[in-house]
Amino acid sequence: MRTGRSPIGFLGTGIMGSPMARRLVEAGYEVHVWNRTREKADRLGAVVVATPADAVRHADVVICMLSSGPVCDEVLLGDGGALAEMAEGSTLVVMSSIPVHTAHTHASAAAARNVRYLDAPVSGGEKGAADGTLAILVGGEEAVLERVRPVLETMGRPTHIGPAGTGQLAKLVNQLIVAGTITVVAEALLLAERGGADPARVREGMLGGFARSTVLEQHGARMITQDFRPGGPAKHQLKDTETAMALARGLGLALPVSALVNSLFADLVEHGDGQLDHSAVIRELRRHNRLPLS
Repeated sequence: MRTGRSPIGFLGTGIMGSPMARRLVEAGYEVHVWNRTREKADRLGAVVVATPADAVRHADVVICMLSSGPVCDEVLLGDGGALAEMAEGSTLVVMSSIPVHTAHTHASAAAARNVRYLDAPVSGGEKGAADGTLAILVGGEEAVLERVRPVLETMGRPTHIGPAGTGQLAKLVNQLIVAGTITVVAEALLLAERGGADPARVREGMLGGFARSTVLEQHGARMITQDFRPGGPAKHQLKDTETAMALARGLGLALPVSALVNSLFADLVEHGDGQLDHSAVIRELRRHNRLPLS
């Protein structure tokens, strides 16, 4: 960064963006935030602005945490897009989960404006965002990462993966692992329940062995208590697994397990549960087995 006190522009204060922006504010940064629904940004202690252009115009670092590739394209590259208002030499960090080819498009558009670019999607959910423990998967030039490392370290642990687009590729890999693990945990807990064991006691016992994982610990508990308030909405999980499957097809890869997991999340969303946490995939397994949902 040019100075430690330059404003940070922040685009998107949803489930993940809000705690991320709040951590920056609490770390002493001046943060200019924009969100389509202003009320979601008003409680952060940041400077809330009316347009994306207002958020980025004086910023040395701009963080984009919007919901999808098309939304990022609209806000960054559309008519009156934010990128056109960014100062030369500033840095755009897209932390949204977007397709690899979209990251390449953003990187090229940023370079044409003499703006530095990183794709830096995150993993760790709402809790990780609030605690500042997100895994941050960074694509782009390593020297650019070093310039903004203090900003990113306020939110989590950045790891340089490779050139622009590889951060998004790593996130897709992450999402396949997460989606598959959530689904297997759901199947296992359902088997425990139907077999006559207390799923809560089974989960407790497994936390001491090789099956222990963040998914079992956090999402297993959600499944048992049926607390499906969204930390990571199922519709966003499906967006990412669909993107990963499209990339695999383009590479000529068959990923049969991931394809089945993706179809379960597609069914979950089709049945109206897209706004629920992705741990709600256990509801889809109940449907498949003609079992009560609660």
